[in-house]
Amino acid sequence: MKLVAILGGTRLPFCRMGTQYKNLSALTLMTDCLAGLVKQYNLQGKKLGDVALGAVMNHPKDWNYARDAVLQSGLSRETPALNIQRACATSLETTAWVAHRIAQGEIECGIAGGSDAMSYAPLTFPHSFAQKMLSLKRARSLWNRVKALSHFRPKDFKPLLPSVTEASTGKTMGQHCELMAQTWQLTQEEQDQFALHSHQKADLAYQNGFYDDLVMPYLGLTRDNTVRADSTLEKLSKLKPVFAKNGTLTAGNSSPLTDGASCTLLSSLEWAEEHNLPVLAILEGIQTGAIDFEQEGLLMAPAYAVSELLKNHDLQLQDFDFYEIHEAFAAQALCTLKAWEDPIFCKTRLNREKPLGKIDPAKLNVTGGSVALGHPFGATGTRLISTLAKHIHTKGSARGLISICTGGGMGTAAILKAI
Repeated sequence: MKLVAILGGTRLPFCRMGTQYKNLSALTLMTDCLAGLVKQYNLQGKKLGDVALGAVMNHPKDWNYARDAVLQSGLSRETPALNIQRACATSLETTAWVAHRIAQGEIECGIAGGSDAMSYAPLTFPHSFAQKMLSLKRARSLWNRVKALSHFRPKDFKPLLPSVTEASTGKTMGQHCELMAQTWQLTQEEQDQFALHSHQKADLAYQNGFYDDLVMPYLGLTRDNTVRADSTLEKLSKLKPVFAKNGTLTAGNSSPLTDGASCTLLSSLEWAEEHNLPVLAILEGIQTGAIDFEQEGLLMAPAYAVSELLKNHDLQLQDFDFYEIHEAFAAQALCTLKAWEDPIFCKTRLNREKPLGKIDPAKLNVTGGSVALGHPFGATGTRLISTLAKHIHTKGSARGLISICTGGGMGTAAILKAI
């Protein structure tokens, strides 16, 4: 098995839904981001082993999304590509795909990434509308066309709006997370404090230039428009609950619906040396878990995935210098942290004799998290990979942990370490 090197990555500035990217598709965002990475690493015209990309709210016309992005990216047209999707962990799974192929010696290099354009999410119509439109299209005579048109009813024209809703429960992720906050007895103040820190750390990271080589200028933007540098606890405390009448989750302590794209370059150590590219970090392992969310909070699967990953690598939760925990909601991250400290949860759910324990807050999402930076579903995984790889490379000898919750009661975790 070969070691898998993280060579770096790039992303577009993330944008709140309905703002600067409102007229751009997930394919357009991904193509432009991929082209940026190609330019950054002088990959124009080069044939790579594979490119794995994914989007969650993709348009049906972009069924060959990854290959279409590659064809317009500047890479050799002989570079293959495929679509992968696992909800919010999509680009962590694209990373796993490329990494697996490198580790097995099937390819020497590849790119993983993902995007989403919530502003461009396709509207669909009832099936009755589609059937009647097909009948209209098949009609050959004027009489048959009139007859087909007569079958339409007003309800056929009512669009089905895109929604982040669980098919099996009818609840949104926010509604499920509100239930988790109740189970773990989280207050709005706790969540607001966590959200405020996310914004403060993200703003400071931008001021210090941390994101200069991770976020490519795009359409006049150089930073995410989701970061609220002027956020305060007082402002956050005045926001009303959005998922339950007497709830604690607000727009201020939840990640916003976001448009954006990100991608990461991976290779074998030999390929990196041959192309004179520094290795930022090594991908040590990835683990995906799933839960029965009728018995458990929908977004609690990362607690399980991380536990299994630690067992597989004989590590403790405290054996890391950096933690990149995806903040779908401040409550989701806080519930996971509380679960790892809880003796009953760890014994009955994780089959551990002792709790996993606490994480040092100073090592958690040190340059901001999804509440501040935004969360284009398909793009968050490789955002975290590239961010963590840079942290590890900057520190020198270090190890980092990534954790992402997803819709459907799944979660994915990964470990990166210094070479």
